[in-house]
Order: sequence, then C-alpha cells, then structure tokens
Amino acid sequence: RKWKQMSLPEDAVLLSQGAEARVYKATVEGQPCIIKERFPKQYRVRELDRKLTARRNAQEAKALEKCLAAGIRVPKLLRVDKAASRVVMEWIDAPPLKDYLREHGVQGEEQTKAAEQLGKTVAAIHQTQLVHGDLTTSNILRHSDGTLVFIDFGLSFVTATEENRAVDLYVLERALLSTHPNSEALFQTVLDSYSGAFEQAKAVLRRFEDVRARGRKRSMLG
Repeated sequence: RKWKQMSLPEDAVLLSQGAEARVYKATVEGQPCIIKERFPKQYRVRELDRKLTARRNAQEAKALEKCLAAGIRVPKLLRVDKAASRVVMEWIDAPPLKDYLREHGVQGEEQTKAAEQLGKTVAAIHQTQLVHGDLTTSNILRHSDGTLVFIDFGLSFVTATEENRAVDLYVLERALLSTHPNSEALFQTVLDSYSGAFEQAKAVLRRFEDVRARGRKRSMLG
C-alpha cells in the first residue's frame, strides 16, 4: 500500500542507526509501529542513490508481503512512503532470540524447539523463492510462548539458486557460532529441521558444505 509522504510522528524514538537506515518506534494512526528510514549516501551520485534506496525499500516491502502471504511470521507491512524513503511496519513486542540464548544458554528443550522452528521458517522463506540475506539471532524475535518472528528483510532478494540459499544458511551459522559459543549442536538441529521441511534441501545442503569449505579456506588464508 502506497501513501503520500508523511512527517515523522512526534513520538518517534530512534532505536538504532546502521549504515543504511535509521529505525524508529512510533505511533501511526493509534498503532505502535516501526519506521525504517533509509537516508541518502553523500558519496553516491544523487540519482543513483535515490534509485538504489527506492529499490531496497520496494524489495523489503515485497519480501514482507510474500512472507505474510505464505503464513510466515513477520511484521505486517503498514505503509511504504516512497518520497521519504520509509517503510512502516507493525511493532512486535518481543525481545530478540539473541537475548534469550544469552540468558538461558544454547542447550535445553526450549532452545531445541526454537532451532526446529528456525529451520522450518528458513525453509518456508526459501520456498517462496526469497533469501533473507541477514539471518542472525538479532533479526529473529522470540515471544514468551516460544513463537519466533523474523524481522529486517532489508537485504532480502528473490532467488531460487542453491548457492544463494546455501549462503543464507552459512550466514546464519557464522552468526550463531560467533554470538553463542558451543552452539554447533543447536545449528545442526536447524539444518535437520530445514532438511525435513524443504523438498530441495538436499541439493542446498550439498552446496552449503561447499560454501562452508570456502569460508574455512578464507579464514585459514586470513
């Protein structure tokens, strides 16, 4: 849904700022929401920057809509403000999975359930011919009942290649192991769950082993 340019709400609170965007929490039409605002890059040619920003906003919005249509738990898309380079999404009142794993560790029944759900959800995302592009435990929220919600589709794109799907899994593995020590078994549960939920998983996991080997080689070479 496209709207005319809106001003940033008065109650907007800056939650984070990355290399590409600022993320605010605010109230829009009485509803708590997240506003993701991509800002201009001074080092880029203005017209090129405008086109790239518009493309990334559109990609993120379309990814959310595709996931929602497939029954994947992601924030609802509320607005796309092309003029202000903003995407407005539902506010999900849940902490990141990273916090839960840091507090409770990587072993246990709830952790295994989370890993199984994670693997099935990544499979579902790949089934829609999307890759997330930035799978980390910071970009997965966990409700108190254990339900996971995937967020931040800013680097997502449409693809059906085994290589891109394998890289998506490799990014998740590196993020998990670097943030949560001794989580190898937890990640294997993710892979097992992914394998059981995705018809093309066998070919993707073969390619994943290649991607993993290349990553190890790069690490050895520095």
